Amino acid sequence: MSDEEHQFESKADAGASKTYPQQAGTIRKNGYIVIKARACKVVEVSTSKTGKHGHAKCHFVAIDIFNGKKLEDIVPSSHNCDVPHVNRTDYQLIDISEDGFVSLLTENGSTKDDLRLPTEEALLSQIKDGFADGKDLVVTVMSAMGEEQICALKDIGPK
Repeated sequence: MSDEEHQFESKADAGASKTYPQQAGTIRKNGYIVIKARACKVVEVSTSKTGKHGHAKCHFVAIDIFNGKKLEDIVPSSHNCDVPHVNRTDYQLIDISEDGFVSLLTENGSTKDDLRLPTEEALLSQIKDGFADGKDLVVTVMSAMGEEQICALKDIGPK
């Protein structure tokens, strides 16, 4: 029985959770919240008074940080909401491939090749024009809940 070998698939995130709980009444405008399993930035919070038998309720209006869609949720203010761990990382742009993927240089000198160009037109044209002009570009990548996207661009001068 115990002679069998067991294989385990390992993940590199060391079991870290993609979200953490926070009481709904403490989440403010410009904070982050998970609505319908999407990481969102809160743009409006309104709190209703308690009813005859119930809790005060928080009404959140938020925008998905990756696709820009507007989402709403109503949660009792004493209950916990999921808040995503949102990270921003800067990478230097090395190359843009024909199929829309970018090659980025990480801080430890390795390359990151699994990110697509952003879909937002203004940012996309800035990246393509700057790269075509031979400028040294640094892109800011926002990551939350297993998703990553280029969200900003900095020009650090000519190559």
